[in-house]
Amino acid sequence: METVIFYVFSALTLAAGLLILFSKNLIYGAFALFLALLGVAALYVLAGADFLAVSQIMIYVGGILVLLIFGIMLTQKKEKSDDSSRHNRIEVPITRKVWGFFVSAGLFGLLLKVIMSSEFKMAGAEMSTKSTIRTIGVELMTSHLLPFEIAAILLLVALIGAAYLALNRNPTA
Repeated sequence: METVIFYVFSALTLAAGLLILFSKNLIYGAFALFLALLGVAALYVLAGADFLAVSQIMIYVGGILVLLIFGIMLTQKKEKSDDSSRHNRIEVPITRKVWGFFVSAGLFGLLLKVIMSSEFKMAGAEMSTKSTIRTIGVELMTSHLLPFEIAAILLLVALIGAAYLALNRNPTA
Protein backbone atom coordinates (compact mmCIF):
# COMPACT_ATOMS: atom_id res chain seq x y z
CA MET A 1 0.00 0.00 0.00
CA GLU A 2 2.87 2.36 0.80
CA THR A 3 4.33 1.80 -2.65
CA VAL A 4 1.05 2.74 -4.32
CA ILE A 5 0.78 5.92 -2.26
CA PHE A 6 4.40 6.77 -3.13
CA TYR A 7 3.71 6.40 -6.85
CA VAL A 8 0.50 8.45 -6.60
CA PHE A 9 2.25 11.36 -4.89
CA SER A 10 5.25 11.07 -7.22
CA ALA A 11 2.94 11.25 -10.23
CA LEU A 12 1.11 14.23 -8.70
CA THR A 13 4.38 16.04 -8.09
CA LEU A 14 5.70 15.34 -11.58
CA ALA A 15 2.41 16.33 -13.24
CA ALA A 16 2.33 19.58 -11.26
CA GLY A 17 5.96 20.25 -12.21
CA LEU A 18 5.15 19.75 -15.87
CA LEU A 19 2.14 22.04 -15.53
CA ILE A 20 4.41 24.71 -14.04
CA LEU A 21 6.81 24.26 -16.91
CA PHE A 22 4.26 24.43 -19.72
CA SER A 23 1.73 26.87 -18.27
CA LYS A 24 1.67 30.29 -19.88
CA ASN A 25 -0.56 31.76 -17.18
CA LEU A 26 1.27 32.81 -14.02
CA ILE A 27 -1.68 32.15 -11.71
CA TYR A 28 -2.08 28.61 -13.04
CA GLY A 29 1.67 28.10 -12.63
CA ALA A 30 1.47 29.29 -9.01
CA PHE A 31 -1.38 26.90 -8.24
CA ALA A 32 0.55 24.08 -9.89
CA LEU A 33 3.50 25.01 -7.69
CA PHE A 34 1.13 24.65 -4.73
CA LEU A 35 0.33 21.07 -5.81
CA ALA A 36 4.00 20.28 -6.41
CA LEU A 37 5.03 21.53 -2.97
CA LEU A 38 2.23 19.54 -1.30
CA GLY A 39 3.31 16.45 -3.22
CA VAL A 40 6.89 16.88 -2.04
CA ALA A 41 5.64 17.30 1.55
CA ALA A 42 3.70 14.04 1.21
CA LEU A 43 6.84 12.31 -0.06
CA TYR A 44 8.70 13.64 2.99
CA VAL A 45 6.04 12.08 5.22
CA LEU A 46 6.45 8.77 3.43
CA ALA A 47 10.22 8.99 3.90
CA GLY A 48 9.81 9.47 7.64
CA ALA A 49 10.93 13.10 7.64
CA ASP A 50 7.89 14.54 9.36
CA PHE A 51 9.63 17.72 10.50
CA LEU A 52 10.69 18.45 6.93
CA ALA A 53 7.13 17.86 5.73
CA VAL A 54 5.66 20.26 8.28
CA SER A 55 8.35 22.83 7.49
CA GLN A 56 7.66 22.44 3.76
CA ILE A 57 3.98 23.12 4.24
CA MET A 58 4.36 25.98 6.71
CA ILE A 59 7.25 27.83 5.03
CA TYR A 60 6.85 27.18 1.32
CA VAL A 61 3.14 26.54 0.91
CA GLY A 62 1.92 28.75 3.73
CA GLY A 63 4.30 31.66 3.38
CA ILE A 64 6.26 31.97 0.19
CA LEU A 65 3.58 30.69 -2.19
CA VAL A 66 0.95 33.03 -0.71
CA LEU A 67 3.35 35.95 -1.15
CA LEU A 68 4.02 34.86 -4.72
CA ILE A 69 0.30 34.72 -5.54
CA PHE A 70 -0.32 38.13 -3.96
CA GLY A 71 2.66 39.52 -5.86
CA ILE A 72 1.28 38.21 -9.14
CA MET A 73 -2.21 39.49 -8.43
CA LEU A 74 -1.14 42.95 -7.31
CA THR A 75 1.40 43.70 -10.06
CA GLN A 76 -0.68 43.27 -13.20
CA LYS A 77 0.16 45.66 -15.98
CA LYS A 78 -2.69 47.80 -17.23
CA GLU A 79 -3.03 46.98 -20.88
CA LYS A 80 -4.99 48.97 -23.40
CA SER A 81 -7.08 45.94 -24.38
CA ASP A 82 -9.52 44.50 -21.89
CA ASP A 83 -9.02 40.95 -23.12
CA SER A 84 -9.20 38.92 -19.90
CA SER A 85 -7.45 35.94 -21.50
CA ARG A 86 -4.25 38.00 -21.92
CA HIS A 87 -3.73 38.79 -18.22
CA ASN A 88 -0.69 37.21 -16.54
CA ARG A 89 0.54 35.66 -19.77
CA ILE A 90 4.16 34.81 -20.44
CA GLU A 91 5.34 34.99 -24.03
CA VAL A 92 8.76 33.55 -24.82
CA PRO A 93 10.58 34.04 -28.15
CA ILE A 94 11.08 30.85 -30.19
CA THR A 95 14.89 31.05 -29.98
CA ARG A 96 14.74 30.82 -26.19
CA LYS A 97 12.44 27.83 -26.46
CA VAL A 98 14.88 26.04 -28.77
CA TRP A 99 17.89 26.75 -26.54
CA GLY A 100 15.88 25.78 -23.45
CA PHE A 101 14.93 22.49 -25.08
CA PHE A 102 18.52 21.62 -25.96
CA VAL A 103 19.90 22.57 -22.54
CA SER A 104 17.17 20.66 -20.68
CA ALA A 105 17.56 17.62 -22.96
CA GLY A 106 21.31 17.61 -22.30
CA LEU A 107 20.82 17.88 -18.53
CA PHE A 108 18.18 15.15 -18.65
CA GLY A 109 20.55 12.88 -20.55
CA LEU A 110 23.36 13.56 -18.08
CA LEU A 111 21.15 12.86 -15.07
CA LEU A 112 19.79 9.71 -16.69
CA LYS A 113 23.35 8.48 -17.35
CA VAL A 114 24.34 9.13 -13.72
CA ILE A 115 21.25 7.36 -12.37
CA MET A 116 21.66 4.35 -14.65
CA SER A 117 25.36 3.95 -13.85
CA SER A 118 24.78 4.13 -10.09
CA GLU A 119 24.44 1.04 -7.99
CA PHE A 120 21.90 1.82 -5.33
CA LYS A 121 22.12 -0.39 -2.27
CA MET A 122 20.24 -0.34 0.98
CA ALA A 123 22.55 0.53 3.84
CA GLY A 124 21.84 0.40 7.52
CA ALA A 125 18.87 -0.84 9.45
CA GLU A 126 15.24 -0.38 8.57
CA MET A 127 13.84 3.08 9.17
CA SER A 128 12.13 3.57 12.50
CA THR A 129 8.71 5.17 12.58
CA LYS A 130 9.52 7.28 15.64
CA SER A 131 8.73 10.97 15.17
CA THR A 132 11.69 13.34 15.05
CA ILE A 133 9.71 16.47 15.87
CA ARG A 134 10.05 16.06 19.65
CA THR A 135 13.81 15.53 19.43
CA ILE A 136 14.28 18.54 17.16
CA GLY A 137 12.08 20.71 19.40
CA VAL A 138 14.01 19.78 22.54
CA GLU A 139 17.35 20.43 20.83
CA LEU A 140 16.24 23.80 19.44
CA MET A 141 14.88 24.98 22.79
CA THR A 142 17.87 23.87 24.87
CA SER A 143 21.28 23.84 23.24
CA HIS A 144 20.45 25.96 20.17
CA LEU A 145 18.32 28.64 21.80
CA LEU A 146 20.82 31.53 21.68
CA PRO A 147 21.15 31.70 17.85
CA PHE A 148 17.36 31.75 17.50
CA GLU A 149 17.04 34.55 20.06
CA ILE A 150 19.71 36.59 18.26
CA ALA A 151 17.92 36.05 14.93
CA ALA A 152 14.61 37.09 16.53
CA ILE A 153 16.13 40.32 17.87
CA LEU A 154 17.69 41.11 14.47
CA LEU A 155 14.37 40.51 12.71
CA LEU A 156 12.59 42.73 15.24
CA VAL A 157 15.11 45.53 14.63
CA ALA A 158 14.63 45.12 10.86
CA LEU A 159 10.85 45.29 11.29
CA ILE A 160 11.08 48.46 13.38
CA GLY A 161 13.44 49.97 10.79
CA ALA A 162 11.06 49.10 7.94
CA ALA A 163 8.13 50.62 9.84
CA TYR A 164 10.16 53.79 10.45
CA LEU A 165 11.09 54.07 6.76
CA ALA A 166 7.46 53.55 5.73
CA LEU A 167 6.24 56.49 7.81
CA ASN A 168 4.55 59.25 5.87
CA ARG A 169 6.93 62.17 6.40
CA ASN A 170 4.87 64.59 4.31
CA PRO A 171 1.70 65.29 6.33
CA THR A 172 0.20 67.62 3.70
CA ALA A 173 0.03 64.93 1.00
